[in-house]
Amino acid sequence: MKVESFELDHTKVKAPYIRKASLYKGEKGDVVSKFDLRFMQPNKGEMQTGGIHTLEHLLAVYLRDEGIGEEIIDLSPMGCRTGFYFTIWGDKTEEEIKKPLVNALKLVVETKEIPAANEIQCGNYRDHSLEAAIEYARGFVNNI
Repeated sequence: MKVESFELDHTKVKAPYIRKASLYKGEKGDVVSKFDLRFMQPNKGEMQTGGIHTLEHLLAVYLRDEGIGEEIIDLSPMGCRTGFYFTIWGDKTEEEIKKPLVNALKLVVETKEIPAANEIQCGNYRDHSLEAAIEYARGFVNNI
């Protein structure tokens, strides 16, 4: 089986963008879409860990408030730290994801406090940066 992200020519993409990376169909008819939410240009920049961690916390809350909460399966930072993988039930398009994502990122820009940034609710609560998360969100919204 091929690894989809290894098939992508990272020198030809222009961040920020939303790209449908995969569509999975299960034996019982389940359909799942996986999106590449790219914030940084590959091999030109990366998100620092505190910022990507905080952005993950904020998007976990704000995307669910955008009317797609029941459809969300997962939002995972990429190992290269240039974006996230966003997995959702159904055969969705980039346009269907764009509005709730941009709305959620606009809320990030206005955020004053990081949800669940404490020892009980977070596995690495000391590694957060609200300032960096706001910077990444603003860059995506202004350039998408």
